[in-house]
Amino acid sequence: MTSTPAELIRIEHVTFGYGGAPVLRDVDHVVLAGAFTGIVGPSGSGKTSLLRLLLGTVRPQHGTVTRADRMAVSYVPQLETVNWNFPVTVAECVLMSRRTRRLLPWSTAQEKREVADVLDRLGIADLAKRHIRELSGGQQQRMFIARALLRQPQLLLMDEPTSGVDVATRHEVLHLLDELNRDGLAILLTTHDLNGMAAHLPHLMALNTRVIATGSPAQVIVPEVLERTFGARMEVLQHLGMPVVVDTGAGRLGVAS
Repeated sequence: MTSTPAELIRIEHVTFGYGGAPVLRDVDHVVLAGAFTGIVGPSGSGKTSLLRLLLGTVRPQHGTVTRADRMAVSYVPQLETVNWNFPVTVAECVLMSRRTRRLLPWSTAQEKREVADVLDRLGIADLAKRHIRELSGGQQQRMFIARALLRQPQLLLMDEPTSGVDVATRHEVLHLLDELNRDGLAILLTTHDLNGMAAHLPHLMALNTRVIATGSPAQVIVPEVLERTFGARMEVLQHLGMPVVVDTGAGRLGVAS
């Protein structure tokens, strides 16, 4: 008999905004242990705000956010928001996420071993002493995932993990996230990339202030749901058993061509 995965976070009837009109309205969602979910929607639809609510950096105006006891969450920001000229090496950047409050470079031998282990796990141990600005897009993403994993989270939140990267890097990141999820890590990420990213995930949420639909890519990436989410009609074809979105306004709507 298969047991039901434990609940990590439950949000119920959540409404949230920044002083004006709500960016999220009456949102319900449950994050289960081992989940792998992509949140899709246009710019301004509330995707990043939902991550912040799950992370606990903001509070809802209405509704509740309930977290499992002692549940650890880590967050990986959009790479575009990072100052890559900040004078740190890869190992130092990862070490900054440790749970102790002592300042660098006063790290313990145990902490150094933990950093070395997580860099090795992600295949970038040889980059430990390299400055962060010298990394490729895929290496940058691996470094920030390593930084998140150092805190030994049960849930990993990622904001647009493949934004601005090439096709090869996107596949690299997808493969890595799939491996981490198979090892038991719950992952929830935002993405505007319907064809390159969302179509390859096991579970999706379509969001535009409200939750429009949830389910598998075959259930969410359909013309009716996409029109309600993005405000424009899109054609969806099937290729090798996967949905492919075709839209002449791809750049405007954030659909990968």
